[in-house]
Amino acid sequence: MRLSGWQSVLKRLTDIVLSLITLVICLPLSLVLAVLIKVSGKGPILFRQERLGLHGRPFTLLKFRTMVENAEPDGPMLSNPDDSRVTGIGRFMRRHKIDEIPNFLNVLAGEMSIVGPRPERRHYVELLREKNPETDLLLTVRPGITCLGQVAFGYASDLEEMTERLGYELEYVRKASLALDAKIMWHTIVLLLRGRKE
Repeated sequence: MRLSGWQSVLKRLTDIVLSLITLVICLPLSLVLAVLIKVSGKGPILFRQERLGLHGRPFTLLKFRTMVENAEPDGPMLSNPDDSRVTGIGRFMRRHKIDEIPNFLNVLAGEMSIVGPRPERRHYVELLREKNPETDLLLTVRPGITCLGQVAFGYASDLEEMTERLGYELEYVRKASLALDAKIMWHTIVLLLRGRKE
C-alpha cells in the first residue's frame, strides 16, 4: 500500500524537521564520539558504504565507524554479537544505535527516510532475491534509519536470519502508513533508551 500524496509530503517534511532537530541536539555527542573513535584506533571517523535506495539507486550510507579499519578484507560479511571486528566504543554505539546519527544527513539528502526498510547492499539484495522474489518491493520506498524488521526482529547475523527479517520489512511496505511509522519510531526510542544487544 502506497502513502497518499499528502501523506508522502507530510512524511518527507517530518523527516526533514526531525533530522535537523536531531543533528543539532546530537552535535555535542557527535563531537565526543568523533574524538573517541579517532583515539580508539586507525581509520576514519565516518564509515561509508554503498547501499541500494529508492528504485534501486545506489547511495553512500554514513555512520560513525564501529569496526576496525579494513574489516572486510575478503568481501561482504555480516556482523554478529561476538564480532571481534567491533571496537569497544563501537559496541557501545551499536547497543544504543548512536552510530547511526550521521544517517540523518542521508535523510536530509533525500536518500533515506527516518522509517523505512533497512538499506541493504547490492550483494545481499541479490541473495535475498533468490530466497524471496518479493525482495524488490523494498526498493519501491526510501530505506529507513529504523524499520519494522529492526524493532520486531533485530540484527541478522546470517542469510537465514536476514530472510526471516525480510518478512517484517515486506509487511511494512504493504501496510505503509503514518500511524505505522509513528509506532515504529516509538518502539525505536524505547529500544534506544534501553540499549539493545546485537
